[in-house]
Amino acid sequence: MAKLIFGMNMSLDGYVDHMAFGPGPALFQHFIDQTAALTGGLYGRNLYQIMSYWDEDQDGWHGPERAFARAWRAQPKWVVSTTLTEVGPNATLFGPDWEDMVRGLKAELAGDIDVAGPTLAHALGERGLVDEYRIYLHPVVLGSGTPFFAGARPRLRLLSQEPMEDDVLKLRYAPA
Repeated sequence: MAKLIFGMNMSLDGYVDHMAFGPGPALFQHFIDQTAALTGGLYGRNLYQIMSYWDEDQDGWHGPERAFARAWRAQPKWVVSTTLTEVGPNATLFGPDWEDMVRGLKAELAGDIDVAGPTLAHALGERGLVDEYRIYLHPVVLGSGTPFFAGARPRLRLLSQEPMEDDVLKLRYAPA
């Protein structure tokens, strides 16, 4: 059975914003390795559209960006949206019956499936489908933005904590 894992970079005050802060070189390599090992990625519309940037090579990319793009392109992607009518390469669109389709993925596949986007993670969490939360806690305070948790969550239990480069702390939680 596959595990659904929601993880993102987060500020000390609980916001996600990849434009305001991002990973340093070692943490970016961690994300490349993690992406390459995934069974696939489950995306909400908004984050899928942002991440589709990786579908085509960009001028100025160097080794790490090219490595991430290869890993991202290789992974199967499932996009939950009621407004999109098509998705890009190696992606499947999940429409109104998305919950049954996600439950099918969990039952039929093995390994980790990345959940991409706080709104989708919230909807999945409400249905008891998120198995793990990974917070990459950065030492920045944004004051506003998109919260990591899009709504109230049931109690979580700490699985592990791991210091990473640039004073980032990786926290892993599971529903209690």
